[in-house]
Amino acid sequence: MVAVKQVYRVEVARGASGRWWLIDVPKVPAAHSQARRLDQAEEVARDLIALLTDSDPGSFDVNVRLPDEVRADLDRAAELRQEAARSQHEAALLARSAARRLHDDGLPLRDIGRLSQVSHQRAHQLVDEARERLAG
Repeated sequence: MVAVKQVYRVEVARGASGRWWLIDVPKVPAAHSQARRLDQAEEVARDLIALLTDSDPGSFDVNVRLPDEVRADLDRAAELRQEAARSQHEAALLARSAARRLHDDGLPLRDIGRLSQVSHQRAHQLVDEARERLAG
């Protein structure tokens, strides 16, 4: 049977001075410390827990958690970046399709560029890229 490691939740928050990360381990009484940088929080917390529980630092896991509001903002920012990337991809596909259709209708590349708000050289690339996608 494999022993399951104890997992300690480590809560971190920026201190009032803005120079330190405050570290708190709710499951361990008096387990409070600080770290200069966030990437140091896990090691500091691990050493603190080991000291206060008289255990080996490798015998348990730690889960460093930012404040819920910060985590929510970071998660939403990541979602929005993904949405933006999808939108940008869709916009590029539509721009290629429109450029190819306009070119097939006989419009000069300069006019396609003006309508697409790109240079005539970029309009030529869009037409070529659309044709490659259709051929591929």
